[in-house]
Amino acid sequence: MDNFGADAAGETVTYEPIGVKDLLSAMKDSSELIVDLAYSALLYNNENLAEEVLELEREMDLLQLQARMNTLMAARNPDDARQLAPVLGIIGAGEKISDAAGDIAGIVLGEEPLPGAIQTALPEAIEVLEQATMAEESAYAGRTLGEIDLETETGVRVIGIRADGGWNLDPDWDSQLSVGDSLLLRGSESGVATVYEHVTGTAYEPPETVETDLADLERAVDTIVLMKNVSELAVDLAYASVLFDDEELAEEVNSLEVEVDGLHSRLEAWALRAAQDVEDPVALRGLLRLANSSETISDAALEITEGILRDIDTHPVIAQSVKESDVAVRRAEIGAESPLADRTVDSIRDETPGVSIIAIHDADGEWVFYPEAEQSVDSGDVLLVRGTWNATERLLEAT
Repeated sequence: MDNFGADAAGETVTYEPIGVKDLLSAMKDSSELIVDLAYSALLYNNENLAEEVLELEREMDLLQLQARMNTLMAARNPDDARQLAPVLGIIGAGEKISDAAGDIAGIVLGEEPLPGAIQTALPEAIEVLEQATMAEESAYAGRTLGEIDLETETGVRVIGIRADGGWNLDPDWDSQLSVGDSLLLRGSESGVATVYEHVTGTAYEPPETVETDLADLERAVDTIVLMKNVSELAVDLAYASVLFDDEELAEEVNSLEVEVDGLHSRLEAWALRAAQDVEDPVALRGLLRLANSSETISDAALEITEGILRDIDTHPVIAQSVKESDVAVRRAEIGAESPLADRTVDSIRDETPGVSIIAIHDADGEWVFYPEAEQSVDSGDVLLVRGTWNATERLLEAT
């Protein structure tokens, strides 16, 4: 007899014997993307991206119900239950991440909007994320990403493709683009504008700048950007710690969670001070909601590592699900004799193609997120890197 559940929308979900590994892999990919989309939608006041977040949230509701059912069916004895308990924790944490991202999307869609000048105050260095739908007349239609080679030509990356069959959250050079596909483009504003026009056949129109009388808005925006970076990194590292059964990575997640707590307090304090200077203080409620959502995401990332921090043997299905992705996130400690010491991020990247340094935790305990090309790497620093399995392995061997 089939077992049934219901997702958040009230739709009936039927038990299907789907591999837990496949379900966890899908939840991992969705969790990593949905946080990026939610913050990007917020920072650029982009309703299209916010709608994509809500669509992903609905898909995550279905995935987590199916994953819970299949995990419970897999437990046959006390040893199974002990090893599978962290799996249920990961499933629950993934659900919290998607719910929090959905709350951030709700801010964009007008439930409690942020001040319209947020986008105007963004640092120039931050990359744009934009959604573009493939038009019939596009020169890219029917071609693969490898044939187009967007990143080399324009510096723009396609980080996700939504087609009739669902999301491809890990597109590679063999991924083919078809009319009607929804592409997620990331890069500089000028690069995204060029690619957007080639994809859609229409000119890219950035959000209009908005004037504000809010004092020190740049401080609030800097805090939000930091929250975005820390939250995304915490989710990435949490899943990586599970794959490698790596307690040091799990401890890094714990450190990031503490960082988000501090950012949460900083943003709340800014909103309370700013409330004295605006005509309608209620208009700042969205900032408080954002702070709470960010803390939920980092707390959920820490929950993913709970099995490791509690020294519970990792169930093979967890590691297998995370390893399904072609992209790895690794931790590399730079020793005193390492050839990577006293080098710049740019020079390390040139020698290890396929690897990007997403954060540096320096010897003084300070974080540098998404470091610039000229940033120095010193002995004692810990690099957090993302790239292909082979490329990240080569970098680790060099340390």
